[in-house]
Amino acid sequence: MLHTLHRSSAVIIALFALFHIANHGAAVAGVEAHIQLMENLRRVYRLPLVEALLVGCVLFQVCSGLYFVIRRFGERHDFFDRLQAISGCYLAFFLLVHVSAVLFGRGLLGLDTNFFYAAAGMHVFPYSLFFLPYYFLAVAAIFAHLACAAHWLLRNRLDTAVRDRVGYGMCVAGLVLSAVIITAFAGGFAEVKIPGEYLATYGQAEGTL
Repeated sequence: MLHTLHRSSAVIIALFALFHIANHGAAVAGVEAHIQLMENLRRVYRLPLVEALLVGCVLFQVCSGLYFVIRRFGERHDFFDRLQAISGCYLAFFLLVHVSAVLFGRGLLGLDTNFFYAAAGMHVFPYSLFFLPYYFLAVAAIFAHLACAAHWLLRNRLDTAVRDRVGYGMCVAGLVLSAVIITAFAGGFAEVKIPGEYLATYGQAEGTL
């Protein structure tokens, strides 16, 4: 029963995550393209019932996922079994921190938690030393976790060698996409100017980067 609920909530979170990653990928076309797409997507996921469902799924997924990691501790010997646990633990950490940060930014700081809220930390040293790998590993971990799920779901349809190639391919795709997104947020494709109200959260004044 718990496995079924875990997988069901995972589907909901994965759907949101893929749309969210696509939104971040739009940053390659510029900040305005990213923000415009986010505004359109927010019409759905900022609905009170949808947002409550997403937050509830995140909390359940974190708790149930950590339970499964602990219960099977020492029993994982296959590469994808271990990758599932490692990526799952990182996603649990990321989701708790990320959701808390978004709610804090919206509720207490009164900021629009848009592109600039996510990107600001990448543009202020030494915070960039944390935020660059923090976001890079998040996208990579999502694809790694999905790769592990695909590897398991295809166990009765494909032989091990083919499943391995599918899994590795998904992991590589995640690494490449993550690198592209982080480069866009860091200003690698076009100049990114972070507004002062976002820099202020890191004790940085506008124009002092």
